[in-house]
Amino acid sequence: MNKVQNNRAWWLILPMLLLVAFSAIIPLMTVVNYSVQDVFDANTRFFTGAEWFQQMLNDPELHAAVLRQFAFSLTVLAIEVPLGIGIALIMPKKGWQASAVLILVTMPLLIPWNVVGSIWQIFTRGDIGLMGWSLRELGYGYNITASPVDAWVTIILMDVWHWTPLIALLCYSGLRSIPDAYYQAARIDRASRWAVFRYIQLPKLTNVLVIGVLLRFMHSFMIYAEPFVLTGGGPGSSTTFLSQSLTTMAIGQQDLGPSAAFSLIYFLIILLVSWVFYTAIMNMQKDNKKEGEA
Repeated sequence: MNKVQNNRAWWLILPMLLLVAFSAIIPLMTVVNYSVQDVFDANTRFFTGAEWFQQMLNDPELHAAVLRQFAFSLTVLAIEVPLGIGIALIMPKKGWQASAVLILVTMPLLIPWNVVGSIWQIFTRGDIGLMGWSLRELGYGYNITASPVDAWVTIILMDVWHWTPLIALLCYSGLRSIPDAYYQAARIDRASRWAVFRYIQLPKLTNVLVIGVLLRFMHSFMIYAEPFVLTGGGPGSSTTFLSQSLTTMAIGQQDLGPSAAFSLIYFLIILLVSWVFYTAIMNMQKDNKKEGEA
């Protein structure tokens, strides 16, 4: 006898589907429409096909911005993920100390993105900023407006300070979900701290690391407010990332067709790399399960 399924619950998510359609799908289709047209005004436009996509893919400035963006995203991920795991491992598990540390760790996440840029802009000034003044007193000619290296290091430090707490909190929640029986078995087997981390904690962190890595990659690849406020994309174009290039093209130059094609390429890059990260982490999880079963 076939069981009759009640699908009336789908009506509960219909408002959300309509909201997503209005806020995401319709604007996306509008961008697709602009990407294949040359728009002069509201009533004058010409079909161009893939011309804007070819122009963007052959643009050397876009190539340079893509390389800068990948360099930034991969650098902050390489720092924030291990650092976040390390912080989560040393955070207290019980008592008032755990609550106090959780509050302190969460505080950078509560600061708006543009305010983070303003804070670090003041922090790095040579006259009133603690970091800039200290480095100059030590004899280092620190200047984010003249040195691309100083600007890059500062932006990376700013992002690490702002977003490592997210990885730490996700990993902390993953560690707290591990039953005590696993640790008791490890103590009975006299497993080392590295063995406990390698075979108990790290496999249990895979799911939260998938979330953390994907969130951090997508945000770091779309970063705009913090570096724009801190350096304005300079010196020169050394810290001009894809989001700032897109904003300049779409709003500053009013090139709607090229900017629409640019944004679609941007979206596809994020989608493709996120899929690669997800696949790699899930394959790592499968390998860890096989080792555990063996």
